[in-house]
Amino acid sequence: MIKIKIQKIGDVKTPNYAHKGDAGLDIYSAEDDYVLKVGERKGFKTGIKMEIPEGYVALFWDKSGLAINHGIKTMGGVIDCTYRGEFIVILKNLGEEDYKIEKNSKISQILIQKVEEAEFEEVESLESTERNEGKFGSTGK
Repeated sequence: MIKIKIQKIGDVKTPNYAHKGDAGLDIYSAEDDYVLKVGERKGFKTGIKMEIPEGYVALFWDKSGLAINHGIKTMGGVIDCTYRGEFIVILKNLGEEDYKIEKNSKISQILIQKVEEAEFEEVESLESTERNEGKFGSTGK
C-alpha cells in the first residue's frame, strides 16, 4: 500500500473507496448544480490536489453507473506524478438527456497505478507475429 498526500482546497468530500478491495476511488464534484447538456463537454473542479509518488500515476475512469444510466463519459484522465494542481474531471454527456451534477456528487473514479518508464530502441524491422499488421476485427468473431 502506498501513501498519497491530499490537499483539499474547498469544502469537498475526500476521494474514497466505496468497498474494501475496490480498484477505484470515488471522486466528487466541487461545483454546484450544473446541467451538462446532451453532447456537451466540460471540466469539473474537484477541490482536491494530490501528491502522487514517483513511479505512479492517477487515472480517471468512468463511473459505470453514470455511463450505463446517463451516458456520462470521463475524458483526458492521466495525472502524472509531477502535477500539483487541482484535479479537474472532464466529462462529456453522450446520453439522450441533460444530466444535473450537484456538489459532492460522484463524477468519476481514480485508479492509482504503477508505471514503467520505457526506453526506446530504433530498429530497421520488428519481429513477426501471427497477427502482424491485422487491424480491427482481424482476430475474428
